[in-house]
Amino acid sequence: MGDIMEMLASALRMTIPVLITALGAIYSERSGVTNIGLEGMMMTGAFWGAYGALHYGPVGGFLLAIAMGMLVALIHAVVTVTYRVDQIVSGVAINILAYGLARFFSIALFGMATTSPSVNGLPKIDIPILKNISVLKPIATDISPIIILGILLVFVTYWVLEKTVFGLRLKAVGENPLAADTLGVKVIPYRYLGVIISGAFAGLAGAYLSIEHTHMYVEGMTQGKGFIALAAMIFGNWMPYGSFWASFLFGFAEAISMRVVQSKVVPYQFIKMIPYVLTLLVLAGVVRKAQPPASVGIPYSREGD
Repeated sequence: MGDIMEMLASALRMTIPVLITALGAIYSERSGVTNIGLEGMMMTGAFWGAYGALHYGPVGGFLLAIAMGMLVALIHAVVTVTYRVDQIVSGVAINILAYGLARFFSIALFGMATTSPSVNGLPKIDIPILKNISVLKPIATDISPIIILGILLVFVTYWVLEKTVFGLRLKAVGENPLAADTLGVKVIPYRYLGVIISGAFAGLAGAYLSIEHTHMYVEGMTQGKGFIALAAMIFGNWMPYGSFWASFLFGFAEAISMRVVQSKVVPYQFIKMIPYVLTLLVLAGVVRKAQPPASVGIPYSREGD
């Protein structure tokens, strides 16, 4: 039983960066903007999170990562919403730009192209009551506060989208922007907000990797998690709860792959493929059944603009 709980604890740690990024993607896609640039925003958050943690402490690192993720997302919003550039092309360009800038600033600020100095993470916390149950100790003790925050964001995102005026208008903009515009909802600002929120979440997720997970920035450390988050969001049918379970599925697959790699029974190159193969299988079986927002990926402009 102890080994199972250890596995679940490991899966939860692997789930969090995918989950937070997937939740951010919901805001963007629900507003009608496809965000393929999540990987680049995560990478940006990972780098600047490590830099901020090194100079201003872990809290400063997370705040800087969120701000830089929002800045990159703002670029994506300007290009796609205002200038109506193809959203896929913009997202790919964002990923390439983020990779190049991370390497440039790593050399300029750290003196190393691929890694940063080690940084301190946030103080670990225990969950009251649960920590006293021996079988639950692996998932109730020495937990990063970001894990708790990530789970809380699932409920917050559901409440925002389903119970607030902002959320309902955001979804209206993604479903039928012309009708929303006719009713007085400002389509462009809502799309900007959706994309910028996704950047904030992706930046937070990237900082979690560098500050809490590895305690340093490592080039390429996101390892496609931005794309996996996009797949988790689709698998979760653009809903927070569905995205949570989809993200946990990918996190569990990654935890299993790490355990098998440590056993050295199978060449690690094959085992490390498990989360990505799972992503392909999930998308192949789910995409046709999923119901995306009706106007996602379609630029909006008033007649005559």
